[in-house]
Amino acid sequence: MVLNILLLLGGIGTPELIIIILAILLLFGGKKIPELMRGLGKGMREFKDAKDNIRNEIESGMKE
Repeated sequence: MVLNILLLLGGIGTPELIIIILAILLLFGGKKIPELMRGLGKGMREFKDAKDNIRNEIESGMKE
């Protein structure tokens, strides 16, 4: 997974990252960013839990 992220961001250099971060700060402001990151983390956790549940159901179905 980390490798996929690195490959995706491979074409982005330091100046581009700085511009992206500044744009996010301008759009959302400093106070909204922690809320956005919490929401993103919560969504990723829910997705992972759902994926694990589906995997467990499939594995238990294969055992039966």
